[in-house]
Amino acid sequence: MSDVAIREKVLPVGSFGRRASGWFGVWCLLVTEGAIFAYLIFSYFYFAAQAVVDWPPGGPPPLKLAGPNTIVLILSSLALVWAELSGAQRAARARLIGGIAVAFVLGCLFVGVQLMEWHNKPFSLTSGPYGSIYFTLTGFHLAHVLAGLVMLALLLVYAALGYFSRDRHAQLTIGAIYWHFVDVVWLVVFITLYVTPYLGRSP
Repeated sequence: MSDVAIREKVLPVGSFGRRASGWFGVWCLLVTEGAIFAYLIFSYFYFAAQAVVDWPPGGPPPLKLAGPNTIVLILSSLALVWAELSGAQRAARARLIGGIAVAFVLGCLFVGVQLMEWHNKPFSLTSGPYGSIYFTLTGFHLAHVLAGLVMLALLLVYAALGYFSRDRHAQLTIGAIYWHFVDVVWLVVFITLYVTPYLGRSP
């Protein structure tokens, strides 16, 4: 039996493209998780509408960490797109590994900056409605980022072992869908927590 045949047998997922069961499974997962995020964001605006003091307390949050961190997460998604289109679909193994590795490193950087921002906040999870919804919303998102980093690490190992080819990279596509979801959700969270407080305020 050839090395190629042996490698095909140990491929973690044997189905192809959108026929992969995981492709449908990840979309079911994202619909469920998206509904939870939608509820949390609704809660934020509900608390804002009910607030009898300034919302957010202390004025709009600074963007010096959250702004660049948003760019970092967007770049990580672009790196994963590059890994799939320029790496897996063109059978360029070095590009595939490089793209996933860059996405992983940028994801770790996002986590580090997020933890730094948490540390610098003058409020806590139990300091009031704003602190509660802020840490719940960003913490729930951070948990998804951490799960995504585990996934990226596994994809990186699979790519290094040569499990992906031009025709067989369903795992990468499925993982990329999840990571892009994490990215899109952060954009919504960022706009909700960091942008909307500046809207309608007098200069």
